[in-house]
Amino acid sequence: MSNAPLTNETVHRVSFLDKASLHIPILRILQADGTTYENAVLPVIDKPLADKIFDTCVFTRVLDERMLGAQRQGRISFYMTCTGEEASIIGSTAALDKDDVILAQYREHASLRYRGFSTEQFMNQMFSNEKDLGKGRQMPIHYGSRELNYQTISSPLATQIPQATGVAYGMKLQGKRNVAICYFGEGAASEGDFHAGLNMAAVLKAPVIFFCRNNGYAISTPTEEQFAGNGIASRGVGYGMYTIRVDGNDMLAVLAATQQARAYALEHNAPVLIEAMTYRLGAHSSSDDPSGYRSKDEEAKWQQHDPVKRFKLWMINKGWTNEAEEATLFERYREEVLAAVKVAEKLPIPKLDEIIEDVLDKPTPALKKQLKELKEHINKYPKAYPKSAGRL
Repeated sequence: MSNAPLTNETVHRVSFLDKASLHIPILRILQADGTTYENAVLPVIDKPLADKIFDTCVFTRVLDERMLGAQRQGRISFYMTCTGEEASIIGSTAALDKDDVILAQYREHASLRYRGFSTEQFMNQMFSNEKDLGKGRQMPIHYGSRELNYQTISSPLATQIPQATGVAYGMKLQGKRNVAICYFGEGAASEGDFHAGLNMAAVLKAPVIFFCRNNGYAISTPTEEQFAGNGIASRGVGYGMYTIRVDGNDMLAVLAATQQARAYALEHNAPVLIEAMTYRLGAHSSSDDPSGYRSKDEEAKWQQHDPVKRFKLWMINKGWTNEAEEATLFERYREEVLAAVKVAEKLPIPKLDEIIEDVLDKPTPALKKQLKELKEHINKYPKAYPKSAGRL
């Protein structure tokens, strides 16, 4: 894509463009059997990086399995899995520098794990106990870590998109050699914040990677009911930014695309859009029943494109792992997660006074008044708030 001024071809009869006018190829490197396509150009990857990626895949699968079960048992209130989308999330995170800033939507806990978030930290957040970094203010899976440059997740869709532009532009002004990466689903791309965020990034030339996980559904709404255009990638071209569409279940393709997107964003101080075509194998959240809007046959078809299995087969083909090592890793993490659950759920919740601390530089009179009223309410109905009543 050139940054030269637009030049318009002159025609002398009506000639419309449609979505087929823009040809958008899809990058694929790994085949389903773990072999690479002929003439495929691989990303920069060695065994230690591959091991870290696969370790993160296994941990995330176990975390999703265990914590969805914990939600069903009533031990936590809410959960969301990233099952089926691991390559999109982990492959892209693995291409980043540790000081690059991540702005997630809500299905990117694998990114946090890749950067070093501990099992205990995951549990403390989901159980909102006194060791939770967010002090119990957020519902489960709304993580944040200043240490790991992972901005705290916000529930409203797409708010992180213009924020990512601001973060990237700020780093540019400070002369930092880092990028921001912003994750969102194709459903969030229907929000107004998407268009504002991308346009600002393109005009201000902010070094940000917009990473769209196009997983087929915005909660229960399929893509064909969300937009009539050529996916999300065509919008990046429309806003004048470098754009690529990639197989989101192909770990190597995602890694390669993000490595080069990051290099371009830094070299040119400019945004890049990546659209990863993937599939949400699980429910939208623990509150969702996907059987109401998609078939078992559809899910079974996509199971054949399991990104973790595909990457594992590639590693086996290279002699970097085997089935026995994978089984041992799964079992170790199952034991670790279950043990952490038992500890975290027994820890007390944060003290109520902490709810207004460090939100602002100093608590305002309005916040103090609200806290006083909250305490009076809990004192009046202690049986309705057994945990809070004991921490006044």
